[in-house]
Amino acid sequence: MRFPGLICSTKELAAAQNPVIIDCRFDLSNPEWGYASWLEDHIQGALYAHLDGDLSGPIVRGQSGRHPLPDREILSERLRKWGVTNDSLVVTYDQGPGAYAARLWWLLRDLGHANVVVLDGGYNRWTNESRPITSSQPVPSTGSFHPTDALTRAVSAERILKDIQSDRTPRPNDPRLSLIDAREAVRFSGRAEPIDPVAGYIPGARSYFFAENLGQDGCFDLEVIRKRFSSMRDEDLVCYCGSGVTATHNILAIRLAGLNEPALYAGSWSGWITDPTRPVETDPDN
Repeated sequence: MRFPGLICSTKELAAAQNPVIIDCRFDLSNPEWGYASWLEDHIQGALYAHLDGDLSGPIVRGQSGRHPLPDREILSERLRKWGVTNDSLVVTYDQGPGAYAARLWWLLRDLGHANVVVLDGGYNRWTNESRPITSSQPVPSTGSFHPTDALTRAVSAERILKDIQSDRTPRPNDPRLSLIDAREAVRFSGRAEPIDPVAGYIPGARSYFFAENLGQDGCFDLEVIRKRFSSMRDEDLVCYCGSGVTATHNILAIRLAGLNEPALYAGSWSGWITDPTRPVETDPDN
């Protein structure tokens, strides 16, 4: 079964035939909360993916951000253990906002798997609609997934730094990078930094808090998303956040707005500041 879009509704998931459902619930302040919640209850057939253990690689002190991208073959093997094949419809969800689910959505597409969608509204919407849940743990058959060419774009810190330091004039077919920061405004500006040791943002970046992609119902608000991002259609967008997670939510939103695929700077802010020679800006008055 194939879904035409990038997200799916609870109704569409309920009607889907043989999807591979992956529960990505997570809490940065309590890393085992998501797994404990999955053990307690989850959507029928859902397997659990841990942000730190499954969807990230080892942290390299002084080099990587807090959530490095996992090794492609290691992640591919996990997908096979979860029963994923190259023909599988994969549905990802988290507690609601969708950032952790979007991380797996991006990773699957990075492995060349296009048939993946994020459950709009997540587990909160599913349970608020009194849809069926269970505590039983599925035992999937081993899948045959193998990675193919990436459907994503990624840039390095070195590429961003080169662009910042360049004095070249942008051209229509060779624009400068446009950095989009998904963190909350108070962190972007440097007024507060509760997670990373240095506050601020990468020079030239603009603040687009990922949660503002959602409506009051916790689902993607397509009208708002189009207003936020449609003017960026001709820009070479690069999304980042604190550690390469919520940036994927903005990538998903930008795609929903009909724009081309933005690049991900996976190291994000926590990776950028590992090198003290890289420039940092703050805007404490805003």
